[in-house]
Amino acid sequence: MSSATVDTSVLRELVGEAQVGSRAAADRLVREHDHWVRSAVFGVTGRWDLVDDIAQQVWTQVWERLPSLKEPERLRSWLYAVARNAAIDAGQSRRRRSAGSLEAVADSLGDDGRSGPVGRVVGREVRNMLLQAVEALPVHYREPFVLRHLQDWSYAEIGDLLGLPVETVETRLVRARRLLREMLQDRLDA
Repeated sequence: MSSATVDTSVLRELVGEAQVGSRAAADRLVREHDHWVRSAVFGVTGRWDLVDDIAQQVWTQVWERLPSLKEPERLRSWLYAVARNAAIDAGQSRRRRSAGSLEAVADSLGDDGRSGPVGRVVGREVRNMLLQAVEALPVHYREPFVLRHLQDWSYAEIGDLLGLPVETVETRLVRARRLLREMLQDRLDA
C-alpha cells in the first residue's frame, strides 16, 4: 500500500506508534515509503548510484526527527523535505551518466509486458534511453518531473513543496518534457 492510499487515521496511528518506538510500525513506514524516498533523492541528485547511501541517511534522520513530527498526515511532505535536504547536503546535485547504474535501474523496473527476447531487449533499450535523458535534465526541471511523473504529485503539491507558483511548476514541466523529446529524438536519429 502506498502513502497515497493510506487512510489519514491509519497514517496518524502508524506514525504515532513509530514515534513511541514500535519496530513494526517503523518497518511498515519504511516498506511503504522507501521507494518514494529513493525517487525523491534521485529527483534531486540525478544519480542512481548515490541513492542507496543517501536513502540510508534519510531514514536515519527520519528516526531521529520523527518525534518532532506534529502532523502525521503531512508525513509525505515532511519525508520529501528530509530526503531533499539530505541529497543537497551530500553535495550530490551534479549530473552523472553511468551505464552501470542505469542497467541496475532498468532491471529494477522489471518486465514491461513485452513477450519474447527481442521485445525485452527493445523495452530495456527504451527504458535506458529514457533514464539517461531524465538524468541529463537540469535539476530544476528533473525534480518537478520526477515528482509529477514518477510520484504522481499534483502541480499544487509540487509548488508547495518547492516554494514555487503553480504556473512556474507547469512551465518547468513543459520545458522538461520538451527537453526530453529533443534528447530522445536526437538519440533516435543517431
